[in-house]
Amino acid sequence: MTTTASDPRASRRCQNTLNPLHSSTYFSPEFAAELSRLGLEPGSMTYFAGRAAPLGAVGAGTVTATFYNFNHDLVARHIPRAWTIATPEAVIDARLRAVDTALTRLLGADTVASPEMAEAAALALRATEACDRAARPLYAANADLPVPPEPHLALWHAATLLREHRGDGHLAALVAAELDGLEAIVSHTATGKGFTPRFVQASRGWTAEQWAAAQDRLRERGLLDTAGELTDAGVELRRDIEAATDRVDRAPYEHLGATGVARLTELAGSFTQTALASGAFPLEHFGKG
Repeated sequence: MTTTASDPRASRRCQNTLNPLHSSTYFSPEFAAELSRLGLEPGSMTYFAGRAAPLGAVGAGTVTATFYNFNHDLVARHIPRAWTIATPEAVIDARLRAVDTALTRLLGADTVASPEMAEAAALALRATEACDRAARPLYAANADLPVPPEPHLALWHAATLLREHRGDGHLAALVAAELDGLEAIVSHTATGKGFTPRFVQASRGWTAEQWAAAQDRLRERGLLDTAGELTDAGVELRRDIEAATDRVDRAPYEHLGATGVARLTELAGSFTQTALASGAFPLEHFGKG
């Protein structure tokens, strides 16, 4: 069946092929090294600072609100202390240096300088022309940054804009579904997609007791069964959340058009497969567990 740019399957598929090019940055040794050189502590501090830097020297509350599924106590251990160590401007420069070296390592020097990379960057940037700042703080903050001149960095910048644009809309859908940050991540890991519950619980700063309490709340709503799996109602709610996210994220892909979406998906998919084959993500953190 032929899809169009307005078909959520085509738009979501395009986003899913682009997003790893952005998110792999946070797992790269280059990212940890560059931000550590500024004096930031590797791990949670570098992640919070690296992703939040476009917002400016914000407090822990803003980071918790915009990141959504992290324990505020964990965030508050690192933010705003990170800004006393390195300015947001210095962090932004450091993360771009990390992206440059990480993507070159993962994709190869020939690929980052290829005509296909330049084409993908142009397509992704065109899609971002239809993004909307309203009620999208992480997108809006990144949208105020200049577009890097190098094609692979421009593609990363555009992938970041499209990822945060969708992510901000996704948070609105989670709030409408009455899922708090922890319930959202518990129900997401129960789908069996993405990171393992063990990794998510530890990296987001939740205790076993807090995780279990969230599971109990989901069970009371009939969304989770006794084994920790989604019930039919839970599956339907997660499906509805994704559909709502698709609706508020359709503008960039409609603007790009069906042909552009298909071509960007093809190009980004090739880059992402190469990055994954080069070890862009720690595989032990993925899968049901």
